[in-house]
Amino acid sequence: MVTKKAGRVLKTLSFIGAALLPSLAGAETAYEGSLYRDVWGQVTSDPYAALPQQEVKVSKFFAGLKDLMLESSKRTLSDQSDVLPYFEKLVHPNGICMKAAWTITEPSPYTGAFRQGTKNMMIVRASTALTNTKSNQNRAFGIAGKIFPTSDEFHDNPVKTANFFTIENLGGTRKKYFLDSVNTNDIIQINPTFTAFMKSLEGLVVVRDFPLAEGSNLQTALIRELYPISELGLKPGEKAVTPIWMKIEAAEGMPRVDEDDFRDELNLANYPQGLRFSISVASEGSRFGDKVWQKIGHIEVQETVVSDSCDHRLHFAHPRARKIW
Repeated sequence: MVTKKAGRVLKTLSFIGAALLPSLAGAETAYEGSLYRDVWGQVTSDPYAALPQQEVKVSKFFAGLKDLMLESSKRTLSDQSDVLPYFEKLVHPNGICMKAAWTITEPSPYTGAFRQGTKNMMIVRASTALTNTKSNQNRAFGIAGKIFPTSDEFHDNPVKTANFFTIENLGGTRKKYFLDSVNTNDIIQINPTFTAFMKSLEGLVVVRDFPLAEGSNLQTALIRELYPISELGLKPGEKAVTPIWMKIEAAEGMPRVDEDDFRDELNLANYPQGLRFSISVASEGSRFGDKVWQKIGHIEVQETVVSDSCDHRLHFAHPRARKIW
């Protein structure tokens, strides 16, 4: 059940979204797919000697009269490329990349890479929105994933990837560990830190430009749909069945590592028994209430790197909205 406070926020989001239509999105860019070894090879080609602290500030969103945030939002919707020439991640600039395997172990009604028995190579980028990366700061944790429809990292034919985006709370939390975060594809959180983000200069630009690029309202823009995963590897004529929500969180029993910066915390060397995240999905429940989660598999991390290409070359295409919330 939606609370009165959530209802007021939703009205505001709908008003903002209506004012932003119609779409200004650009044309789709041709995409023929990638080789896993090429993409991961680029990500690992230029590791940092020391962790950078890249700032998010509204002055970086513009160059004269050019709205760089709007251009970036259009690019993520129209360009499916897995690697781009050097670019700035304007909202999530600080991250750590992971070579990993996406494995689905449980039966469910969902198709594609959600289907039981799926084991695909993937690249994960864990990050924080905005500037803060240290454990004594408000941090907005998030996980993006790029799934390749193959279990062979040395495959010889380019494949088209499926990308997903999850975040815990765009306004951030004071959680000490990244592994305590619960990341979902539904970004709206009705709480004080999200509200504060919405009122900041950076937040105002973000909540204006992404719906504007997509031609949607803000409620719709802040849930990143999962159909690229459910359509991955489908046979011609096969109908996709897609969950509404997905949740990525640390697997049960994972130890917590005391490191100041989340990128040091997630370094695979700190987990001699391995680093694993669980995958849960849901289609029953309400957006602001309880959901009927089903744990269907896990992400097993095989290698980690903090690099210039992780932050400035690796690209995750956003799926366009199909459902209007």
